[in-house]
Amino acid sequence: MEQDQLFMKLAIEEAKKAYAIGEVPIGAVVVRDGAVVSAGYNRRETDKNALYHAEILAIDEACQKLGGWRLHQCDLYVTLEPCPMCAGAMIGARIKRVIFGAYDPKGGACGSVTGLFELPFNHKPELIGGVLEEECASLLTSFFKELRSRLDERKKEKQAWSASPAAD
Repeated sequence: MEQDQLFMKLAIEEAKKAYAIGEVPIGAVVVRDGAVVSAGYNRRETDKNALYHAEILAIDEACQKLGGWRLHQCDLYVTLEPCPMCAGAMIGARIKRVIFGAYDPKGGACGSVTGLFELPFNHKPELIGGVLEEECASLLTSFFKELRSRLDERKKEKQAWSASPAAD
């Protein structure tokens, strides 16, 4: 459990990289035999690609570094419960264990909305949820609170501009 927390903290550091560039702060780390193989953070907005979730990027890098698509000796740590796409990629890559932080009641595919790992696929990763959950959830909450605040500010500025005499 202590090792799981250590690697989750590394995933949180990846999530902070996403936060710093205005991305939803989700980070992932792939580990084999106690060593980090790869890491990734959410880059969907930055790279304009729906596939660029933290987990997908970390899995892709791990496959490249390890020279194959089978990651059956690897664990994947991610700060938010995986979505269906990412959970499917974990099944396909044969990830040994999936360890996540915060639960995702709106899109989680590892128990919250659905349980993809419980379906009769040819591979079922071991699943551990809620590791450093509060810290992971807090990062997401802060991000969305700031985003809503910025959007409200822009809306007020737009309303003030359109109401001013110079707007005519």
